Amino acid sequence: MTTIHLTTKIKASKQIVFDASRNIDIHQQSASKSNEKAIAGTTSGLINLNETVTWRGKHFGFYLTHKSRIPVMNFYDYFVDEMEKGKFKSFRHEHIFEEENGVTTMKDKLQYETPFGILGELFDILFLEKHLTNFLLERNKVLKEVCETAL
Repeated sequence: MTTIHLTTKIKASKQIVFDASRNIDIHQQSASKSNEKAIAGTTSGLINLNETVTWRGKHFGFYLTHKSRIPVMNFYDYFVDEMEKGKFKSFRHEHIFEEENGVTTMKDKLQYETPFGILGELFDILFLEKHLTNFLLERNKVLKEVCETAL
């Protein structure tokens, strides 16, 4: 299992950052390089507890679909999205929010497992972990821009 930890500081309230983080439209904006679109479930606006979204995007030259559910949501502090259907063996993304003096610290903890045994592990080491880290960094950059200009 691979774990990616990221921390992003955003000059906005925890509520603004939390809502932007679960906004399907902002996610599509941040994932424009992979042409990622919400094609089923919640396809626009804010995703909520027990709702699903199915994404379709181009990664590594292939169009892939990924269906996630929000099984846990503690308003303005924490939520989780977990893969229900997709190419990973497992995929769980925890989103944690803490605010101090008008600055929200947003923490991402992404844990996933690749299929295909040693070949999947090799693909992860050579390409996938870096790809997913960059994907999240771009997402967080867009979230920061959107939230800080919302003030």
